[in-house]
Amino acid sequence: MDRNRTDSRVPALDLLRLAAVGAVVLYHYGFWGPTAHNVPQVALPALAPIAQYGFLGVPVFFAISGFVIAYSAEGRTPVSFAIARFSRIYPTFILCMTLTFAAIALFGAGHFHVMAAQWLANLFIAAPMLGQPYVDTSYWSLVIEVVFYAWVAALMAFGLFPRRLDAIIVVWLAITFANELTIDAPIFEKLFMADDSGFFVVGLLIYQHYRGRRDARLWVLSALALGTAIFQALHKLERLGVHTGSSFDPAIVAAICVVSLGLVFLATRIKHVPLPGAIVLAAGGVTYPLYLLHMQLGYVLLAAMPAGHMVLATIAVIAGTVLLAFLVWRVFEQPMDRMVRLKLNGFADKAYRHQALTTIRLRVADPPP
Repeated sequence: MDRNRTDSRVPALDLLRLAAVGAVVLYHYGFWGPTAHNVPQVALPALAPIAQYGFLGVPVFFAISGFVIAYSAEGRTPVSFAIARFSRIYPTFILCMTLTFAAIALFGAGHFHVMAAQWLANLFIAAPMLGQPYVDTSYWSLVIEVVFYAWVAALMAFGLFPRRLDAIIVVWLAITFANELTIDAPIFEKLFMADDSGFFVVGLLIYQHYRGRRDARLWVLSALALGTAIFQALHKLERLGVHTGSSFDPAIVAAICVVSLGLVFLATRIKHVPLPGAIVLAAGGVTYPLYLLHMQLGYVLLAAMPAGHMVLATIAVIAGTVLLAFLVWRVFEQPMDRMVRLKLNGFADKAYRHQALTTIRLRVADPPP
């Protein structure tokens, strides 16, 4: 959410963000690292039966993003919306990616490797498109987010978002099912977010409800979106099973989807939370850098440690990553967001004035008959 718009805060969502990133951290340290990432030093295997379902924290982020982006786009032009998203996401990504790259280069010998070309490719976020792996594989979800932002900005430019939101949702979900139930093409998965569209749509519709909409079509679309989200979560289980060699209970996955998306809805109905505003603000603020930093950087540090007392070491690494994420948010992200936003808005305003002046001059030089 645009933190520079004081009217746009939904405090319970900040706490829900923190809970979602906590689930992802639990997943990576209690399940994914030991089973799929060749990091045996990650020593929380006793939590695996619970931690293995933490992957659902990411689609919950997508649902929150659907709500937040609809909120952020309100009253903005496509250009100002794009600037707000860029200034919010990109500078922090570059810093966190570079910190992770440096940690791998300094401490990853024997376990992890990076090259300068990999860092350069990751500057574009979608590094695999340039033939290089992600510095941290958790960046895949950031690519999905950026694609979503791009679609919203494009639809705003054509005057379709949010004016034709219902039609957009129907077409989007139709493409999703057409792809998932037929060719299952990776290009459609990436271009139309076909593996996660249901979660984004749930968030968009929750925002509609938040703004006072209560018609029957809203509830029909919400039921369709929830069903799509559950279907997509279950569809991912086969791939996860192949990567991890583990089994997942579909009933538990479906239940987590229903409960977590219900919590997103309830969070938007809560106007105040019984916590100091600074704590709530920090809870929401720390989630993005924590997501970017927690996995690969933590794995590198753990893999470099001598064997013994690894449970305590894992807890210490997680705590240290949380502290680092807080410092990134407090010292870097907030001022950089403001600075980049002001600079880019200034350039946009100057370009708009130049275009307007050019148009006036052309009309004066060549008046209509």
